[in-house]
Amino acid sequence: MTTAVLRNELHTMIDTIPDRSLPAIKPLLFFLSNDYWNPVIEMASPEEIAMIDERMKDYETDPSSFSPLK
Repeated sequence: MTTAVLRNELHTMIDTIPDRSLPAIKPLLFFLSNDYWNPVIEMASPEEIAMIDERMKDYETDPSSFSPLK
């Protein structure tokens, strides 16, 4: 299931929740939405650092082999 489909399903669920139940789910949604904006950034593992270093060397050797992000 894609994120977009899941979001649409959740929006539909929220739209159909009885008004009296909305205050009950607000604290949970507030917690989850705040957690999203505070991601945990972990240090790269030695294997990841080695892969990054290898790609940097590849780029320095032949920058034209990489596609620009734009």
